[in-house]
Amino acid sequence: MNESIDQLCPNCGLCCDSTLFADVELRAGDDAKQLAKLGLTLEQKTKSKVAFAQPCACFDGKLCGIYHDRPKRCRTFECGLLKKVEAGELTAGAALKKIFEAKRHAEKVRQLLRSLGQCDERMALTHRYTEVMSGPVDFSNEDDAESRGELMVAVNDLMTLLQRGFLR
Repeated sequence: MNESIDQLCPNCGLCCDSTLFADVELRAGDDAKQLAKLGLTLEQKTKSKVAFAQPCACFDGKLCGIYHDRPKRCRTFECGLLKKVEAGELTAGAALKKIFEAKRHAEKVRQLLRSLGQCDERMALTHRYTEVMSGPVDFSNEDDAESRGELMVAVNDLMTLLQRGFLR
């Protein structure tokens, strides 16, 4: 691993915990059977595309449990922050601050989802949000309507932060 990866990735994990992605598609050359044996739950997305859902079953909260055998997409992905640090456009310290800010935002979204009854941490964050927001609104319950509004704002703030810092 290079120094930037050593500093940033174990403190982040947003690409593995479902904050950035709902799933990861396998690429040509990935051994689906071997990846399944290693713990990834694979699903057929289309006739020719296989993916594994996020959060990744092999992510322990800091590190990848199958790092040396991980899929190609995982091997080649570099978030925008990592690219900026490696290009000298951003210091590792500034990147870590952005990581911690994004993690705070993501945790706020998770807390709001739990308060609205969506507690399945095995589902991707975007799927959890969709499930909550597609349910009926109880306008007689002020807290429900207010929490949904707060959730919408929190997701918007998180997505804006991710688009600006992590996905470019």
